[in-house]
Amino acid sequence: MKISARNQLKGKVIKVTEGSVNTEVVIELAPGVTITSMITRTSASGMAITPGREVYAVIKASDVMVGVDH
Repeated sequence: MKISARNQLKGKVIKVTEGSVNTEVVIELAPGVTITSMITRTSASGMAITPGREVYAVIKASDVMVGVDH
């Protein structure tokens, strides 16, 4: 896989929740560290997204904001 996005986080799918149109995919990046993605049900099916499968969370954004507490 070769893509232009710089933020590619490898992990393992730990939970898949199918909806009527979209599928929620929870990916464990490290023990106790997860990220959740919403993808189309068609994409999830086409990529055979199931618990235990290794995947990449790819994050592409023009801006990343940073905030702090006062």
